[in-house]
Amino acid sequence: MKSKYIAGAAVTSLALFLTGCSGSAGAGGSSEETYDWDMTITVGNTSTWHAGAEKFKEVLEEESDGRMKLNIFTNEQLSGGSPGAGVEQLMNGEKAFSYNSTIIYAGLNEKFGAINAPFLYESYEQADAAIEASALEAYKKLGAEDGVEVLGFGESGFRQITNNVRPITQPSDLQGIKLRIPGITLFQDIFRDLGANPATMNFSEVFTALQQGTIDGQENPLDVTHSSGITDVQKYMTMWNYVYDPLILGMNKDMFDALSPEDQDIVRKAAAEANDVQKQQNRDKEETQLKDMSASMEVTELTDSQLQAFRGVVAPLYETYKPKWGADLADAVQPK
Repeated sequence: MKSKYIAGAAVTSLALFLTGCSGSAGAGGSSEETYDWDMTITVGNTSTWHAGAEKFKEVLEEESDGRMKLNIFTNEQLSGGSPGAGVEQLMNGEKAFSYNSTIIYAGLNEKFGAINAPFLYESYEQADAAIEASALEAYKKLGAEDGVEVLGFGESGFRQITNNVRPITQPSDLQGIKLRIPGITLFQDIFRDLGANPATMNFSEVFTALQQGTIDGQENPLDVTHSSGITDVQKYMTMWNYVYDPLILGMNKDMFDALSPEDQDIVRKAAAEANDVQKQQNRDKEETQLKDMSASMEVTELTDSQLQAFRGVVAPLYETYKPKWGADLADAVQPK
């Protein structure tokens, strides 16, 4: 049973599929089909997200001998800068592919936020182990229910916090600070419990809002903060790794299912290579990005004892959200 967000998706997707390819469209498609697909990412062309999308494009075109073309749109250009609307477009078949955070999916279906629980993972190695063991398969099943073929995870990384008011070293330091957060209830609850004043807006509006003082700060992984120039309009950054943020490389499921088995294999291969490139670049660049940002912002890295104070405040949220995520998904994302 598909969700309410993709009502009519089969009809829309089939029409777009037939428009986007040439040749006969027999059952299951054929390896002679040609495709002209659109893909969106939330951030700009200096990000590791874009590097992953470019690798995806390269492998698709190479493995298909040029039958598969991919048009990459940065900054959610196809949805007016709105990542949430961009995910709905993917579910509805208005485009073929996207890189979007599970956080954005959670704005449409709270179950997707299970892997973004606060302080769930302490390291990339811990996140990798959980994803490989059970989390990815659980998300593939969840995505299919909402009309998305989950082709694996890239990553935005661990999310950090920046602001223009003061260094953040203890929960009380967040008191009254107006922070832009993603528009999901989990993040609203996290920051309200910590005493901040959370505000939601499209990411495309964040730089200007910080520059004009409409908001005091924001939270994002290093690559997003660095590649978007946010360091130019922020004074303080706290490294606290409070949320791990994977990216779903998703394809509209009706479009994927209409491909021949051979073409499905090409898409899977391209996605695996793209995700590997994107994740490796994300991790490789963090040290350099942090050094760059330290030159213009005061950067504070929290100690284990300092982190424990934040963990204690938000720990009760797990009991609130486990029923929303479902027991199976909540278990699947647990550290292994």
